[in-house]
Amino acid sequence: DGIMLGPYDLSASLGKMGQLDDPAVVDAIERIFQACQSTGMPIGYFGVNADAVRPYLEKGYNLILAGVDTLVAVKPHVVADVCADLAALGVPRVLSIAAGIRTNAMEAILGPDVPVVRVMPNTPSIVGEGAAAVAGGRAATTDDLDWASGILSAVGKVVVVDEDLLDAVTGLSGSGPAYVFLLAEALMDAGEGEGLPRDVAVALTEQTLLGAATLLRQSEETAATLRQNVTSACGTTAAGLAVFEAGDFRSMVRDVVAAATERSRQLGAG
Repeated sequence: DGIMLGPYDLSASLGKMGQLDDPAVVDAIERIFQACQSTGMPIGYFGVNADAVRPYLEKGYNLILAGVDTLVAVKPHVVADVCADLAALGVPRVLSIAAGIRTNAMEAILGPDVPVVRVMPNTPSIVGEGAAAVAGGRAATTDDLDWASGILSAVGKVVVVDEDLLDAVTGLSGSGPAYVFLLAEALMDAGEGEGLPRDVAVALTEQTLLGAATLLRQSEETAATLRQNVTSACGTTAAGLAVFEAGDFRSMVRDVVAAATERSRQLGAG
């Protein structure tokens, strides 16, 4: 068993548009390689420019050619061609990060006995803090889901869901970082608007988001309780939150996630 890199930009599969030789991308991919090789799985590649894989070859990774488990991370319109190539190579198992392509479509080309696992990652995978969901096709077993989860856990947290829920995952965590970044932009601008120097507004926003997220993950309290702990009656936080509530913030967030989820369904339907 092993994992194969195909003719794609793996950085995009991790959610960052960039190049395979980008230092941050190299580091993220190396985490996956280490997860593979810690269990003795080799890593193969095909159709990749030699310059793209040189950083990994130089680090001593054993890149082989065919007959290994395969990571498919290509644009949706070329998935069929890639799967045909993989079927000819006799790959035993596939982990797919191809957006919107259902497992049954890949199984129809790869063969009904080839386990296919779909994953929806997000951009924080680049810094080892990704959120990914995996879903298995008809031939995928618990062992296959564990295999996929083991690889992806090298760059963040992984959950297992039914394939029908991957559109909702896309709407929540797949697109979620962009929602947070938009909030960050707005907070930075608002702080600057109240007189803070730009660099101070940026630093305070970054640390506030990081600190709040860390507290939410590490605390045994719910998000609602943590919010209430910050909010004193008639205080500054209450005044700010009242503006959110007046703008029906919760409904807006529901609509945002619903819109992204529906768009994911549309893309998957072709």
